[in-house]
This record gives sequence, structure tokens and C-alpha cells, in this order.
Amino acid sequence: MQSQSTVRQPVIFFGHGSPMNAIEHNTFTRQWQQQLANLTGSRKPKAVLLISAHWYGAGVKVTAQPHPPTLHDFSGFPQALAQFQYPAPGAPDLAKHIQALLAPVEVTLDEQWGFDHGSWSVLSHALPDADIPLLQLSLDGRQPPDWHLALGHKLAPLRDEGVLILASGNVVHNLRLLDWHNNPAPAWASRFENAVKTALQARDFDALANYQALSPEAQLAVPHPDHYLPLLYVLGASIADEPMTIFNDELVYGSLSMLSVRFGN
Repeated sequence: MQSQSTVRQPVIFFGHGSPMNAIEHNTFTRQWQQQLANLTGSRKPKAVLLISAHWYGAGVKVTAQPHPPTLHDFSGFPQALAQFQYPAPGAPDLAKHIQALLAPVEVTLDEQWGFDHGSWSVLSHALPDADIPLLQLSLDGRQPPDWHLALGHKLAPLRDEGVLILASGNVVHNLRLLDWHNNPAPAWASRFENAVKTALQARDFDALANYQALSPEAQLAVPHPDHYLPLLYVLGASIADEPMTIFNDELVYGSLSMLSVRFGN
């Protein structure tokens, strides 16, 4: 039950795109900032739980150290990006709470991982002060999409405890087909993104979990599930009839969707 002293937090999926967005200012990063601009004063989150496409593997893990490191999990980018730091504190007690909340799913308290670029490239704009405790939750790549949707639902009570649940990925993410000239997106990418939007607007979360049947272009749009699965956590943690906002509805470099969605005020 929602505490009288705690305001329910929204739940948001961000299309994060290139790591360069961390040190650039553009229409996407301005939207990231605007989405969290009203979470001040009594609405300020007590902590942030983020599900990133870039922590994908076997099992479910949650960062549990007091001061997780900033990870630079990429190469070939400017030195300014390689040196970027997002020094938010961790939240070991909340990590244990999440471990208990998700039972009987086994959750490992992890002290090796930190904040990857799927996390800090967005938060560098959305929460630039890095003063709110931050945890990351990993994606168990062994599990089917509907399992991830259900796990997101189990996380929903955190919203009434002052925890802001965020996810970061891309609903269309095919690096092999990137168009570095940034021409208009090919028809296959637009069709898949439109199918996602149609299902979102209908709140047909089962269809979104069964994304391989959502559109004939699914194999091109989602050649690997890591960037798509974070969306399912946000859908699972949403609440029926609360407001939904789609933003950053744009395809870049031909095969990279910045489509983002927010549930709640």
C-alpha cells in the first residue's frame, strides 16, 4: 500500500542510443532531462533501480556495493567519454530488499558490476547531480520474454516506496545494419517500431512480450533480445489506467530506435 508520506514514482523506458549522447546535447537528451524534471522536493526518488541492456547474462544480479564504479563498456569513442564518471552512491540495503521481493527467483548481490553506459548515458542528463542512490538489475538471458514481464510486475511495489524504476535499451537495435549517413529509416525498421507503438497504445503487453510474432520484421529489428527486454520490465511495473506518454519517437542511423515510454505522472 502506498505510504501517505511517499509519492508513487513513475516508471520509464529510455531508448538510449549511442554512448555519445552522454556528452552531447540534443533533442533526445533534452527529453530525458524533462521527463524527470518534476521529480523534486517531496517527489524526489529515494533511490533509482535501473535495468540496462548492457548487463545481460546468466542469472539475476543486483549491484550491492556502497559505491559502484562507472563502467566504460565500449571502445573507439572520444577520451572525454572514456573518462566520464557518474558517482552516484549505491544502496546495499535496498539491494537486499529487492532480493527478498523477487523471491523465489534467486537474486545474487553483486559487488563486481557497476553503472554501465546504458545507465549513465541517460542519467547524466536526467539526473545530472548523481546524488540519488542507484542500483542496476541484470537481465537473465536464459529466460523467455514473458518471464521478464512478470519480473517487472514483481518490482511494481517499489514505486510506492519511493523507488524510481527505469529501463534502458532500444526497441529496434541492429548494429550490423547501421546507416552512418543517417538517411531516412528503412521500411522494415519503421514497420516494427509502429507495431510496438500500436501495441503500447492498446496496452497489449502480452503481444509486446511475444515480440517475435508482433511483426514480420522482428528478426531484423531485434536480432538479439538484450536491448528489447528492458522495455518489458517497465510494462510489468506499470499500473492499469495510469497515464502513458510516448516520447523520443524517432529512428536514427537506420536501425536504432530512440522510442521511449513513461507510465505515471
